[in-house]
Parts: sequence; C-alpha cells; structure tokens
Amino acid sequence: MSTSSRFLFSNGVVLHSSDAPPITTFLESHPGAYTTTRTHNNASCLLFWERHVKRLAESIRILSNSTPQLLFKQNDSMVMHSLPQFTMGSFRALVNDSMNKVLPIAMKEKRSDGEELSVTTLVSGNIERLSGIGNVGYDDDDDDDDDERGCQALDVYVYVGSYVVPAFGVRGNGARLALVGRGRDVANAKYSDWVRLRKPLEKLRPFSVTELLLSNDGDQILEGCVTNFFVVCRKDIDEAKGDYLNDRNGTCAFEVQTAPTGDGVLPGIIRQIVIEVCLSKGISFREVAPSWSKHETWEEAFITNSLRLLQHVETILVPSSWESIISKTREEISWEEKQFKDGPGMITALIQKEIVERAIVEGFPVCDAV
Repeated sequence: MSTSSRFLFSNGVVLHSSDAPPITTFLESHPGAYTTTRTHNNASCLLFWERHVKRLAESIRILSNSTPQLLFKQNDSMVMHSLPQFTMGSFRALVNDSMNKVLPIAMKEKRSDGEELSVTTLVSGNIERLSGIGNVGYDDDDDDDDDERGCQALDVYVYVGSYVVPAFGVRGNGARLALVGRGRDVANAKYSDWVRLRKPLEKLRPFSVTELLLSNDGDQILEGCVTNFFVVCRKDIDEAKGDYLNDRNGTCAFEVQTAPTGDGVLPGIIRQIVIEVCLSKGISFREVAPSWSKHETWEEAFITNSLRLLQHVETILVPSSWESIISKTREEISWEEKQFKDGPGMITALIQKEIVERAIVEGFPVCDAV
C-alpha cells in the first residue's frame, strides 16, 4: 500500500479501492459508533483487537439506549427507535466477517516494511432493516445460539490506511497540548459525530499544538479530543513516606492521575491498560481529574490512544481566563504554560515499555482472524 492509499469497505464490499476520502470526511458523513486500532510488528497482528470489539459493542448499546440519532442518520423518521437485542457472540462474528474480507486486500497493497495499517471500524444502524424488529438490548454473552436480531440492523464499515509509528522518546516527538474546550456529551461511547462537534475547537488551537484538551471548568482536565490524558504527580512527603519500604522501582514518590469515566471521558483501550500496568507494577494510581491549580506537582505527563499508544508531553498551555475563552480569537487568548523536561520521564517510560509488551501478548494475528 502506498502512503496515500486508503481503502473503504461496507459490509466486506469495497467502496473505494485506493482513493477513499480522508478518515475525518468519512466519519463526518457516516453516523455510528467506531473504534480505531492499528497493526503491529510489520502488520502481523492487530493491537488489542478483542478489547476494541467489546468497546464497540458497548458504544452501540449506549447510543442505542440514550441517543439513537447518533447511531442512525439524523434525518430518518425512525431515529428515536433503539436497536433490538444482540449478543456479544453474534456481534463479534458480524465484525470479524467484514475484517476477514478486508485485511487480505489491504495486506496485498502494503509495500513498505516500515509501515503499519490503521484500521477504523464504524458500525451504523440501518433504518430499513430495523423495521419490525423488537426488543432493545445487548448481552455480554458468547452463546452463538442467542438472539441475533440486533446485528441484522447494523452495517459495518472498515476504513484502512497506512500508518508510520513515531519513535517513542525521540527529541521533538513529544505532544504539545492546549486546553480549549468543554467535555463532550455521551463521553462513555465513541461515536463519529464527535469529529464534527470538535471542529469549532480547532479555531482556538495555538500554532504548533498537536492535541486539544477538554475541561468543564478550566481547572480539572478531562481528556484530549482524540486521546486520554495522564499526569505523574509528586506525592506529599508524608503521603509517600509510608511507601518507601515496599518501593522496588523508585516510584513511590509519584502518583499517576487521570480523570474517571464518571467525569465524562472516553473509556479508552490504552487508558485501561495503563491502569492495569500501574496496578501490576505497584505504581500509585488514582482516577481523579488532574487539576491545573496543582500543576507545580506534575513531574511528567502523557497522552494515550490506540494509534500512538503512549506519547510523552512536552508542553501544556492553559488560558489565563477560562470564562472568556469562547468569546476570544486564538490571537487574543493569553496562555499559561507548563513545560516538562526533554523526553519521557521514568514513570512514563516504564508504562510505555509494559504497554508494548502487552501489545505483543494481546496481539490478534492477522493471518488467523479476522
């Protein structure tokens, strides 16, 4: 696949063989729940694929029950209808059937050994097939004999492009963040309309900033537009003192923080893996929104998503006046800045190493699967 090749499939059938529109254009024009992952180790496996399938099913359940207009086309007369029952087993089979048809085609076009494939799977509700199907719900059950009616009302789109993995920790490869907007609605589901809704925030993006952060009050930072956000804080001396006796990695003086999903953040796949890594390695971890008013205690920061996995943060910009940010232009905003040392810190590097190791263990072999 050349670096410009992009493939788009609908229910396993090719819509665009090499000239698909940009991914943002595709997502803006198709409602539904979606998830994005990539291949690993020269496209030999998909990263954390089973986790992605489960979150995709959960996103569909949430949208169907709360905001079905985000799952179906907004101008449909039946937009308030929810999906019927479907099981995890039938949903997994539906999605994997499409992937089984898609990946062999994309792999044949992959030409560079230094290139991976980004894979976005979007599932939309089909109004025409929804008529006459009843019973709303979703079962986290692998019984293939269970009801499959919900899956009959779903369309599966798969968008495949090329992706060059940035080198971790290289000078200049860190993220530069700016806090510019409020948290999103239905944050516990990943849906395509968010691509359109976040567009106004781009007008406030300072030059050279690579990711925009969200907050509802200008102090507690929730997440990025396309990432989860973490900080590594220094503990209070008295708080850390009791941990020194059991400290094997020199990590007892620090605590990793990220906003809880209850505050309105996406339950990211890599976010969950970071939590698991911290628990397994004895790194103090707390689900609490990092507070800008305490940024002097931040020693490290990083962002995560399923393409970049983990990226250390170089700088964070926060507006001096949160209340007036909406009424100002990018040039009129006065910023406060937090800078971090060059390269990832000790905790960030340790977590990154563990994520990569888990990616190998949980990689889904492309040749099998799908």
